[in-house]
Amino acid sequence: MSEELGQMQPRAALDRDLTHLKEELIRLGDQVNSALAQAMTALKERDTVLAEKVIEGDQKINTGRYEIEEKSLSIIATQQPAASDLRAIVAVMNMVSDLERMGDHASGIATLVTRMEDLAGLEMPTGLSIMSKMAQDMLQAALDAYAEGDEQAAYTIAGMDDKIDTTYKTLFRNLVEVIVQKPDSTSIALYYLFAGHNLERIADRVTNLAERVIFLGSGQVQELNPEPDETGFN
Repeated sequence: MSEELGQMQPRAALDRDLTHLKEELIRLGDQVNSALAQAMTALKERDTVLAEKVIEGDQKINTGRYEIEEKSLSIIATQQPAASDLRAIVAVMNMVSDLERMGDHASGIATLVTRMEDLAGLEMPTGLSIMSKMAQDMLQAALDAYAEGDEQAAYTIAGMDDKIDTTYKTLFRNLVEVIVQKPDSTSIALYYLFAGHNLERIADRVTNLAERVIFLGSGQVQELNPEPDETGFN
């Protein structure tokens, strides 16, 4: 009986640590989504104080990523996880990397705000608000799918990414038209275009999260939204 108990205790400790990893990843995802929401509010309102807050907060997201990676490596080194456990740990390490990069993109949008302070004219295009809402919804959906192990929801996220890509193409064309017709607005139009690119890249990385949810369930790595080329403006 005592031997059986000794075998159960390491398993219980491993399960506990894996649960903590999962919880920490979801918290990091929530931080990223909050940073994105704040960055877009700063962009819309030209709020440089809020933008600086997002930029400063990016270091906390970076630190969160490295702490989760260190804990993941420690579990591998000390607890002899089984194959299914290793899959969960590898998925976490991949996902936190994507979350950290999303934080960088949110910080990139905030940085644009600090450079737009003295530029007049051209309010934030509606397309950016649409893209931002979709990106935030995608990220929340991916975190929920991960928390619940919902592979079907993960597949649905790929369709959401298609809609963001379509919106970005329209935004791109509209802003190019602004640049042609109103050369004085070129700088601010380019900043909005860069913001759109950051949102589009966030959506791509959310799709990566969805792929990892599927990997956790099936053990298969699937590319949900392969892109035929880098530009996509066909």
